[in-house]
Amino acid sequence: MQIFEQILAGYGWEGLALAGFLLLMFGVQLYYYIFVYGRISGYKNNRRAVTLDREPPVSVVVPLFSEDYSFVEERLPLILAQAYPDFEVVIVYVGHDTDFYEDLTRLKQSFPQITTTKIHLDPRFPISRKMALNVGIKSAHYEHLIFTSTDAIPQTDRWLTLMAKGFMRGEIVVGYCGIERRKGFANYLMRTWRMMHSAQWLARAVRNRAYRGTLHNLGFTKRLYFGVNGFDHLNMNIGEDDLFMQRVMTRDNVSVILSPRATLREKTWGGLGWWMSQLRYYGSSFRFYPSGVKSYVRWELGSRSLFFLTAICGLAVMPLEYKLGVAFLVLLRYGIVAWEVRRIARRLGEERIAGRYFLYDLLSPLWAAALGIMLLRRDDRVWR
Repeated sequence: MQIFEQILAGYGWEGLALAGFLLLMFGVQLYYYIFVYGRISGYKNNRRAVTLDREPPVSVVVPLFSEDYSFVEERLPLILAQAYPDFEVVIVYVGHDTDFYEDLTRLKQSFPQITTTKIHLDPRFPISRKMALNVGIKSAHYEHLIFTSTDAIPQTDRWLTLMAKGFMRGEIVVGYCGIERRKGFANYLMRTWRMMHSAQWLARAVRNRAYRGTLHNLGFTKRLYFGVNGFDHLNMNIGEDDLFMQRVMTRDNVSVILSPRATLREKTWGGLGWWMSQLRYYGSSFRFYPSGVKSYVRWELGSRSLFFLTAICGLAVMPLEYKLGVAFLVLLRYGIVAWEVRRIARRLGEERIAGRYFLYDLLSPLWAAALGIMLLRRDDRVWR
């Protein structure tokens, strides 16, 4: 009691409250990075019960919304070169260029595993990705479907093998897609944001509480799709990888594939301005997430922001020994965070993330706040 009175006399109730709040936020941060995100690096999908006795034949569905010859010449060959014995690639071309579509169909002469189908593009009746995927699903010859995009680049010829193997343990397969590595700090921020945003839903998925996947690296069965009459939220151009998945995901039907060999990379088409536009577009579905998921996502970012603000306050106004204690907690937290981030990056096939992570750690709350303000304004691209 005497010690408490001495501490109270030295720092006042304000100092004690500040210390208590700092420790509370420190504890929340440790919970996220050790007990939630920390599960990613040690996860083994083979602990799940087997439902199929062998890897099934799969259909890879790719919607194509432009006359993208770079996809045909550079990225499509990487899909066709996958070391998997029984698969097809279903390309759904949405457009009106007859010559381009004829070029696509001629590819089947050299690559018999290609199936092409066309949706005529009429400016009066825009075609959403969901509509293109629906056509691709109906055109696919196999029960098990893998979905990717024209911007996604397989990093190895084992990607499809590992994703198909996931169907042995679940009707839904989710994998990781990072951002292509380029020079510059802007690219580093985009790559790190993608990795840590993915860590949020991957961490829940490995705990059998999945709520989304990524449209670049996702799979499910036809039976599951037609069993719920296809995609929902048809008044939106987005939602097939999160809002729809929340409708069909259960604790027992999701198989998570985490391996550098199963990682894809998304091609970037601009800098931070382009990236923020993408985040605003796809982030418009977040308001429709279950309240528990929204709280889970916000608490890490919120506790981190409050931890930094409380630490700054303590460093600014408290005595020297108090400041040393605050500095120790800040350094301890960052050491734990950097260690866990390095382990996650290694598991997902990311490189050179942890070294500069302290910059992302400090800047991302401001970035998220800017994105939150942007999301307050309706994005007309989202709605049909």
